[in-house]
Amino acid sequence: MTWFDALLVTLWAVLTALGARRGLAGLAWGAAGVAVCFLANSLGAGAPASLILAALLGLGTAVAISRLIPAPLEQPWHLGAGALGGFLLGGLLISAVSLGFPMDVKVDARGARATYPSASLPPALYDAVRNSALQGSLRGVWSGGPALKTLLIPDQTR
Repeated sequence: MTWFDALLVTLWAVLTALGARRGLAGLAWGAAGVAVCFLANSLGAGAPASLILAALLGLGTAVAISRLIPAPLEQPWHLGAGALGGFLLGGLLISAVSLGFPMDVKVDARGARATYPSASLPPALYDAVRNSALQGSLRGVWSGGPALKTLLIPDQTR
């Protein structure tokens, strides 16, 4: 485990706690966040268009959730539902951050091969990302289905 893993796990825990604090609205917040990310990545033509689309969808979703679910904690089980929403959104965020660094393409006798992360990163960051347990567990995304790639690595699906 590297310092990069520690930061990602901390971020994941914070989002899970924020979801739990919001209660049932946290579940809606997390599920809608995942849906907004998927829609923005699949419908956006590039980074600026996706950013604008995500901001508009996120704002609309936030207004809808605040009007439909006004009380954050009506029942004790709402804490667990909210934590699940934060856990989902946090997992998406740390996965996207783990896989969001640049790649190197090396050409040799066997053909072109992509290596992740790029060796051009600063040495401390390169070592932390390359040796990351979380990033290592997400390597299957590169050969995963198109929906998973669209959600986590949209620049690689275009």
